[in-house]
Amino acid sequence: MSIPIEFDDPINAQILAVSEDMVSGFQENPFHAIAAASGIELDIVLQRIRAMLEGGVIRRVRQTLLATKLAHGALCAWKIDTDKLDMAFEFMSKHDPFSGHVVLRSTDHEISGHQFKLWSTLKVPQGQSLEEHANVLKRLVGSEKYHLMPAKGIFALGVGHVRRKAMHPGEKSPSPAVMTTTSTVHLEPTEWNVLLALKEELKPGEINANPWQQRAAQAGISLKDFCEIAQSLDTKKVIGRFSTFLEHVKPSDKGKRVTRFNGLFHWRVPEGDQERAGAEIGRHHILTHCYWREGGPDFGHVNIMGVVHGTDKDLILEHKSAIDKHLESSGISLLYTNVFWGGRSEIKPSEIAPEIYSQWHAKYADQQIQI
Repeated sequence: MSIPIEFDDPINAQILAVSEDMVSGFQENPFHAIAAASGIELDIVLQRIRAMLEGGVIRRVRQTLLATKLAHGALCAWKIDTDKLDMAFEFMSKHDPFSGHVVLRSTDHEISGHQFKLWSTLKVPQGQSLEEHANVLKRLVGSEKYHLMPAKGIFALGVGHVRRKAMHPGEKSPSPAVMTTTSTVHLEPTEWNVLLALKEELKPGEINANPWQQRAAQAGISLKDFCEIAQSLDTKKVIGRFSTFLEHVKPSDKGKRVTRFNGLFHWRVPEGDQERAGAEIGRHHILTHCYWREGGPDFGHVNIMGVVHGTDKDLILEHKSAIDKHLESSGISLLYTNVFWGGRSEIKPSEIAPEIYSQWHAKYADQQIQI
């Protein structure tokens, strides 16, 4: 009998409600943690996750990093002629390992910044320049203008689509979110060695009870030493969560979609209220991301941004309305707000290795516009 791989199969949904974004930090036995929290036997957890990965329902399984602590990063909006958009998307998503989320966005009205159709996340290794990398991309894809928006604080970060499907507008934590800073952390060479081995996607054959054994061998150290260094990295707050990432944009073989719409919400609050506003907005469970980012004049001087995914556009807007009302009830003035809707997208981890960065820039140093 074939193994069910759809995300809405009851057992799979029970596993995914935990495995998407509820396993925090470094876990020596991450699949045991998923089994314990989901109430599903370990052998079944391994069987189902492996089958969903091989079937394309899960697009990757990996230990995430808090890359804001390891590299310089920013959200970047690109103003590009319409006839160049698709090729620019292709180049950033397939040929630039330092571009992570690459998304084509649209607006329902001609709001501030609606001319910026292509959005991406950029990360560069410590000591390198985001502007330098963005300028090279600008030349290669023929962009007219770009706007970098580094995060000044993080209030929510966790993409659990399955567990968010049943959430009602206004559901929130009993207390405000705590802002995480984005200051970088220095690592020793031995720590980088483990980190680079740790962060790569697990292959189906590594979906087993002891997934780090092969990674320790790759790093050239014992499993005991590998796990001890990984735990120390967790203490330094550079480890994110162990996660199974669903294919949430493309439909499955049976035509099912985990999400259909994603809204990038922009809010402008009075200067000085950014941290307090982000903490009130970020406490809403529906948000997969919430950041303090300064949009500047191109985007109506917005300063808090958040993302909500769903299959019903009207429901997403109801979630936003509930957040807006809570913000105002908290005594924080809402000076301006808007929504950018996501369309075509490619989601991949951003590279942070200094050697790869140098090689990439050497390769494209003399190349002209690709489009």
